[in-house]
Amino acid sequence: MPRNTPPEPARPPDDSLLIPALILALREGYGAARLRADAIAALTVAIVALPLSMAIAIAAGGTPEMGLYTAIFGGFFVSLLGGSRHQIGGPAGAFIVLMATTVALHGIDGLILATAMSGVMLAGLGVLRLGSYIKFVPYPVTVGFTAGIAVIIFASQIKEILGLTLGAPEPGPLLEKLPVIWASLPTLNPATLALSAGTVAIIVVLKRLAPAVPGLLVAVIAITLAAMLGDLPVATIGSVFGELPSHLPLPGLPEISLEKLGAVLPSAIAFTLLGAIESLLSAIVADGMTGRRHNSNMELVAQGAANMASALFGGMAVTGTIARTATNVRAGGITPVAGMLHAGFILCFLLVAAPLASFIPLAALAGVLAVVAWNMIEREAIRALLRASRGDAAVLLVTFFLTIFRDLTEAIVVGFALGSVLFIHRMSSAIEVRAHTSTPPENDGDANGLAVEHDIVVYQIRGAFFFGSVASISSVLDRIAAQNRGLILDFSEVIFTDSSAANLIEGMVHKARKNGVAVVLACTDHATRVQLFAQGIKPPLVQYQPSVDLAKQALRRRIAQ
Repeated sequence: MPRNTPPEPARPPDDSLLIPALILALREGYGAARLRADAIAALTVAIVALPLSMAIAIAAGGTPEMGLYTAIFGGFFVSLLGGSRHQIGGPAGAFIVLMATTVALHGIDGLILATAMSGVMLAGLGVLRLGSYIKFVPYPVTVGFTAGIAVIIFASQIKEILGLTLGAPEPGPLLEKLPVIWASLPTLNPATLALSAGTVAIIVVLKRLAPAVPGLLVAVIAITLAAMLGDLPVATIGSVFGELPSHLPLPGLPEISLEKLGAVLPSAIAFTLLGAIESLLSAIVADGMTGRRHNSNMELVAQGAANMASALFGGMAVTGTIARTATNVRAGGITPVAGMLHAGFILCFLLVAAPLASFIPLAALAGVLAVVAWNMIEREAIRALLRASRGDAAVLLVTFFLTIFRDLTEAIVVGFALGSVLFIHRMSSAIEVRAHTSTPPENDGDANGLAVEHDIVVYQIRGAFFFGSVASISSVLDRIAAQNRGLILDFSEVIFTDSSAANLIEGMVHKARKNGVAVVLACTDHATRVQLFAQGIKPPLVQYQPSVDLAKQALRRRIAQ
């Protein structure tokens, strides 16, 4: 149907509304039964998060209390403002490599400042409604960099697992780290190795025999008691970091200058990119377990607020955590109140039982992280992707090895680019131009198999009509014959159209007019017309009709004139 302006677009999706999931949950009603279920789930998650938060903070080059502050403030704001009803926020193993690098380059102050900057960026992404685009990272990329991070996390814990005394500072890059570790093997501490192995064994056995038991906490408590009763010569949180404070710090930020902001900007961008991907993946996992749908933009706003709050109280980078979120769902958490209570339970531990943490051996926390690293590797997914196609396997392996041997941000960017090129190649191969199937049987076809009715030729385009497929479509449309007085382009099977395709259509239309061929575009949707109108393809240059039959009628009337 001819129009000078395209029709109005449909209503925006739900993600455009920045409404926290907590408000939506409370609108449904909140009583004692829901509070009881949320409290039980919160306590379960807090038990898992306690040792894990301290272990991640230590591995990232921070202090144990930094991990607890992150879980308290980050976890609270992720649930208070988030777009998922079940998301649990806190420090994540995936950030260990980035945070450790930031601490090595810029110190603890640099880490806190980068966390605050990342919070501003994440909130900005959510306010600008960019959450849906973050989820476009190809699956092989996420599997590859997660596996790469797992390898790096385990490598970072070898020293603590073996109780080594290094003759030089431990290098960050894996290829530089391994020779130093190898040279220090004669300093191996058998007691430390036994405690690390015992931690792993307890976690694995409990997961198999009693999965409902919080294996991480039980393992840490058991190993701590063993070290104390045996008076073993091993490093503990107290001997390395001193006693944990039993109070919250006052809010504040490190000294800020333009020079410092510029220095930590790359780290802040990396935190933002990884935090957005990790949190939205975690929310998607929760959606799959519960059948609900999260608001990705609201989730990014919450992640931003959580990172700013964490930095304000001396914490580190916050994101949605898949393992703790899944634990929350399995434990019966119903609303975001569970995540807020989980932060409250960790706060109670800090205020009441912080001195007890001084006795925890670092070997126990290293064992916890070793298990975390092993669980991060999606072995079934890796096997499936390696068998799926050479393209998916290439994206997976390139991302994996770049993560290990180069840089996480570089790995994600290169993996995303490679995955995008692979997608473009596949989509461009799927485009085709063929005879319209609705042509009456009495009509004859031309030598190219195109539908011909008297002086009218019908082309049907099927697939994604975009820059990747323009070349193949152009080779067909260039064969427009001057003996045909009417041309119909059927867009009913076109998935989408971009500006490159619109430019091709414009050139084809002008060529047709020079040859005296009238052009009608049939079955175009709103998005296609927006592209074509922007390129100047409007009546009277062409006609628009809602169906091929109406297009034929319009051309017959014109030919008859």
